[in-house]
Amino acid sequence: MNDYPVAVPASAPSGISAVATAFRRALASQLQPRMLLAMFLPFLIAFVGAIVLIWMFWTPLTDWLETQALDFGLINTMEQWMVAVGLFSLKLYLAPLLAAFILLPLSGILGLIVAAVFVMPIVLNHVGRRDYADVERQGKFLSAVGVWNAIWVGTVFCIGWVLTLPLWLIPPLPIVLSVWWWTYAFTRIMRFDAVVEHASAHERRILWKRHNRQLWLIGLCLALMNLFPPAWLVLPVYSALVFVHFSLEALRQLRRHAAAGVDTLILEHKT
Repeated sequence: MNDYPVAVPASAPSGISAVATAFRRALASQLQPRMLLAMFLPFLIAFVGAIVLIWMFWTPLTDWLETQALDFGLINTMEQWMVAVGLFSLKLYLAPLLAAFILLPLSGILGLIVAAVFVMPIVLNHVGRRDYADVERQGKFLSAVGVWNAIWVGTVFCIGWVLTLPLWLIPPLPIVLSVWWWTYAFTRIMRFDAVVEHASAHERRILWKRHNRQLWLIGLCLALMNLFPPAWLVLPVYSALVFVHFSLEALRQLRRHAAAGVDTLILEHKT
């Protein structure tokens, strides 16, 4: 068995408390100068991506949405009622609004992939050196695997987003679908990259099995924050910081328990 370092107090946070601690620590890390500079790269990529997507797909997408709206009975009923009482035309604003909510997230996932591939190593080096210097790197620097994971999850996100477009015309599915797909993206991309350099493959399986609910809860919280456009500037880097703090703290506790004589690795493997 490896000689794991013991560096965590007995009162280390767990469960929901560990999630809250990760968010708090990530906020403190985000306010450090190096992390403030790091957040501009994914934001810039997402901004350029949004311009390209709007230029290429805005007109055909809005035309398609307007055509679908004409065949949707509930929208026609609401349109007639709003016009009758002297309000604005729903169809006049519905298609552009839906088009924006469809295209902008596609550029956002590009920013998240950039953060996972290019910014995550910066985050790991910065946070790992300052807060988790006692957590040994045993992941053999699987950067290629991390890049493949980010691209794969991003592809699934884009395909799923496009395939569920017709459901966006049914309230409240636009919000539900947006939260679901972003929860999936944040969780599946960041949970891997946050720990791939420090944890062995066996340790990663244990961490993901033991903390699966907390990891998805973190993804859900970030997805809810993502509903508010001002958060788009910081979320790619901030999400990396949250997952890094949570995952490295969980890895530190795992190794501490193993070093204390609780053979966690063997017990988890048998179960």
